[in-house]
Amino acid sequence: MVKTASSPSSSSPVTITVSSGGKAGGSRSMGLTSPVPRASVSNNPNSPLSARSNRASSGGRRVSGGGNYCSVSKDDGTTSMEEINSEYVTYTVHIPPTPDRKPLSTSQTSLPEDGKNKSYISGTIFTGGFNSVTRGHVIECSMESDKPPLKSGLVCGMKGCDEKAMKGRLSSPCECGFKICRDCYMECIGNGGGGRCPGCKEPYKNVSDGEEEEEVSEGEDQALPLPSMAEFKLDKRLSLVKSFKAQNHPPDFDHTRWLFETKGTYGYGNAVWPKDGGYGASGFEPPPDFGEKAKRPLTRKVGVSAAILSPYRLLIVLRLAALGLFLTWRVRHPNREAMWLWGMSITCELWFAFSWLLDQLPKLCPVNRVTDLSVLKQRFESPNLRNPKGRSDLPGIDVFVSTADPEKEPPLVTANTILSILAVDYPVEKVACYLSDDGGALLTFEALAETASFARVWVPFCRKHKIEPRNPEAYFGQKRDFLKNKVRLDFVRERRRVKREYDEFKVRINSLPESIRRRSDAYNAHEELRAKKKQMEAGSNVSEPIKVPKATWMSDGSLWPGTWASAEPDHSRGDHAGIIQAMLAPPNAEPEFGAEADGENLIDTTDVDIRLPMLVYVSREKRPGYDHNKKAGAMNALVRTSAIMSNGPFILNLDCDHYIYNSLALREGMCFMLDRGGDRICYVQFPQRFEGIDPSDRYANHNTVFFDVSMRALDGLQGPMYVGTGCIFRRTALYGFSPPKATEHHGWFGRKKIKLFLRKPKVSKKEEDEVVVPINGDHNDDDADIESLLLPKRFGNSTSLAASIPVAEYQGRLLQDLQGRGTHGRPAGSLAVPREPLDVATVAEAISVISCFYEDKTEWGKRVGWIYGSVTEDVVTGYRMHNRGWRSVYCVTKRDAFRGTAPINLTDRLHQVLRWATGSVEIFFSKNNALLASPRMKFLQRVAYFNVGMYPFTSIFLIVYCFLPAISLFSGQFIVQSLSATFLVFLLGITITLCMLALLEIKWSGITLHDWWRNEQFWLIGGTSAHPAAVLQGLLKVIAGVDISFTLTSKSATPEDGDDEFADLYVVKWSFLMIPPITIMMVNMIAIAVGVSRTLYSPFPQWSRFEGIDPSDRYANHNTMGDRICYVQFPQRFEGIDPSDRYANHNTMFFDVSMRALDGLQGLIYVGTGCMFRRTVLYGFSPPRATKHHEWFGRKKIKLFLRKPKVSKRKRMK
Repeated sequence: MVKTASSPSSSSPVTITVSSGGKAGGSRSMGLTSPVPRASVSNNPNSPLSARSNRASSGGRRVSGGGNYCSVSKDDGTTSMEEINSEYVTYTVHIPPTPDRKPLSTSQTSLPEDGKNKSYISGTIFTGGFNSVTRGHVIECSMESDKPPLKSGLVCGMKGCDEKAMKGRLSSPCECGFKICRDCYMECIGNGGGGRCPGCKEPYKNVSDGEEEEEVSEGEDQALPLPSMAEFKLDKRLSLVKSFKAQNHPPDFDHTRWLFETKGTYGYGNAVWPKDGGYGASGFEPPPDFGEKAKRPLTRKVGVSAAILSPYRLLIVLRLAALGLFLTWRVRHPNREAMWLWGMSITCELWFAFSWLLDQLPKLCPVNRVTDLSVLKQRFESPNLRNPKGRSDLPGIDVFVSTADPEKEPPLVTANTILSILAVDYPVEKVACYLSDDGGALLTFEALAETASFARVWVPFCRKHKIEPRNPEAYFGQKRDFLKNKVRLDFVRERRRVKREYDEFKVRINSLPESIRRRSDAYNAHEELRAKKKQMEAGSNVSEPIKVPKATWMSDGSLWPGTWASAEPDHSRGDHAGIIQAMLAPPNAEPEFGAEADGENLIDTTDVDIRLPMLVYVSREKRPGYDHNKKAGAMNALVRTSAIMSNGPFILNLDCDHYIYNSLALREGMCFMLDRGGDRICYVQFPQRFEGIDPSDRYANHNTVFFDVSMRALDGLQGPMYVGTGCIFRRTALYGFSPPKATEHHGWFGRKKIKLFLRKPKVSKKEEDEVVVPINGDHNDDDADIESLLLPKRFGNSTSLAASIPVAEYQGRLLQDLQGRGTHGRPAGSLAVPREPLDVATVAEAISVISCFYEDKTEWGKRVGWIYGSVTEDVVTGYRMHNRGWRSVYCVTKRDAFRGTAPINLTDRLHQVLRWATGSVEIFFSKNNALLASPRMKFLQRVAYFNVGMYPFTSIFLIVYCFLPAISLFSGQFIVQSLSATFLVFLLGITITLCMLALLEIKWSGITLHDWWRNEQFWLIGGTSAHPAAVLQGLLKVIAGVDISFTLTSKSATPEDGDDEFADLYVVKWSFLMIPPITIMMVNMIAIAVGVSRTLYSPFPQWSRFEGIDPSDRYANHNTMGDRICYVQFPQRFEGIDPSDRYANHNTMFFDVSMRALDGLQGLIYVGTGCMFRRTVLYGFSPPRATKHHEWFGRKKIKLFLRKPKVSKRKRMK
């Protein structure tokens, strides 16, 4: 069944043997050759290409039933079966038959063309993993389709002709750019055609028979191709500079001589510059200026106004001074009679001041940034000398979308996110989208297949009418005029058709669970009948029960290799094979235009590019006994898969509920990566914006204080933190490499700076945790050779993955004209080449890198990729990059770049905060603590990361401080011995400066006062509920080793028409996190009731206790004797007044309001009658005791004892 290449000189590095699984025997060999040799033919023992044994003899698992088998093996004619180690894994591509697909015929086993090979790959689902078969299951018969192919830019434009258009200088023999093949061109210039172009009907210029031009190289007008990954050897320096030159170009290549010999001309696109005559008046335009606009910067930094920032910094200093004075006074004036209460309060206040300082210091340097997209287009997508056709020279971007459970993350939400990615405004051939289904659910798989089908309608519609946003659910749900800024006459008609198609798409997606269940029940019932029939034929006892596994079946009648609804061995959430399915194959390099609207086409796409980006479904292998590391492990599997299949130098990761709201978001992010100094940027973080939040934002779900205040401030330091989604990464930074240049900060607060150039051939100083990308330089550098040899140990055994690293590094470089002398850059136009097509060997190699054992004995999760060991892997991953000297950038666009959903229910929100806070506690007790950061991290950046690990511990002091009022009321003591003016002034100053700081933050960040207040409210809620629980869980993990597990945050599904959008807000879900805040509220309410009742029902009400009077009553303030009362005034009451009291004779406002109020001060006024006097007062004597009031408002009191008895000298001596 397995055949190897018979000759080493064979053009095909891979041999695929196709054998019929039916009764009709026979075997046909089909050679499959990639247009560009790949490094996937490797020495990897785990690779499908290095399998050396027959799967049939190894006793591996195989689905029952006949089928077609394709075995992929490497040419190894010298290896015998006895020499094979039993630990090696054999891979076999298995193509089983389906009800709608018979065994392959002779015509189908022939060598496919480029387009058919692409369809074969995109219509095949590949599965495999540890000690299991790698199967290629054909789910779509793309090669038998009768649909005529669409005309592209590489096909002759003459009607009825499907030949390839001419290439080279004669690719467009006419200035109009009409594509034509050689035979049609010869007919046109012959007798029949009259020498006229079929496109513009103008005569051809410089007509010749084409014999001389035929000798010109086809790649003359093409950009220089990327090197093959097979050219890289690990025993040498991984270099790309040499391989990017054409093979016939010597090192001292003379571009001028090449232009002369090949009859090349300078020009701007297809326009030829004038040879004679003048400009302007003669009708000629001056030649364009190629460099003026392209040299402008892509981004610029906009600082915050000094009129706001200077007072803001001054207020921080003033509040810091006020805090110092307040705490000094508190320490120097303890409450001697309640030292325990004073000690608790002063400890909490000291911690609050420290926490505020950690939070405030990183906010000293906020900045704003803006981009210029017109310069990006001019520099990378306009014709120039090295890219005469103006193909896109932008680097590729791989977009990662992660999902884990279709029950908590509705497939319709994920589908809308995928559609917004496929319709993004970025070169189609440079985008690849990968969906990671960590649950291996058939529901997600079939929903993605439906999404790929609907994208053929939705994406051209968005491109044609410039739709925003490009999420169909969000677009059709907008409550605004959809005709705004739309000028095409067919927009309303096509929008109505697409809307109807989307409604049907939603019905199909929502009905998938029931459809899969019914289908599986039917197939399982059929399998039970077959088992019963076999039992009867075997003569066994019919009454014996037969155990048939309740499998999950695909639509073509084959078993789903992932997770089944009824868990079985090899088909459960933690035990299933790896799956890769290319839903949409890589597009062609040239635009493809559609057809007019008809019965099959909903919209007219004759002038619209209908190509779609590559879309891949990935579900990594999971087996019992392996730690799969949750989301971080899934993201690392996508990094490896994408490196082999597309290898974009930049990666955008999104959650399944975060869609692209601004189709230009990717271009905005690339402006920072490709601008001067962008080679030191590891990632570009976008702010998170949310939809579906209640208008009052009761639980601070928008989190604007963090995203618009803290993150903007960090952007002025070393860069914002990575928050898990909406982030564009540099692939080499994810690989753990160091930046080309870094700065070390030494001395007090990092004032002394040392510049480091890390990508020179000789590096004098290198950290232990530093990896330098191998760059072509001095080939005698032994350090670089050692680093190249260590790549497999760091990244795994896949040589394809190791060879893709320098390719990604090269493609992510800046242009040479932006780099200084002596630095490494790439020439303009070097990326304007088509991407390598997929083949079976590539996908099989991708299957091997998502196996559960691939990361064993490698540095994945330790230094490479997303970092393991914390539930907040995002913060740790960003911290590691900053620790190596990388910078990050915060990109805030005018139109929100991405939008997502957030839990509006209190319980879900608290559990989300609990997960974040637990991750912070893990960071604090790990080696990722900012106290252990390297000198390459700035001081204030280190303070910000240290605050990330410290903030949950504030909850302990917050809870104690919340109980202090109740303790004071129960005990009758207070945190200070007596209220003084100094204490009140300091307290007032601290409060006022805090409010003014908040106002200035609101001013320079653009948030609202309501957002700030909601954030303060929820900080108190979270600080008394989720944060203390996080501290407890973190301590249990560190001390007792108790593992922490969290449930996935449920994503809210799209509400149907008539449903309450905020119904989940009012749902009460009990959680243990609510116990602490409820306890605090109840204890304080009981304390207030006790205090009031104690005052009301005491024999002598002592309201003065609430005013801070000395409880010991040292100066007899609580004496209730009347020896100081001069008179008692009674109210006046009258008779004989008319009932309406027309002239207010009762005077009740005076006697019942004013007099009562005066009674609360020093006493009421004598009104001439109804008054009882003390006789000694009338005699003019003073009271026995009196009080003098001095200073402002009489706050200073002096006690006077006017009738103190005289004591003799003898008694005083005693």
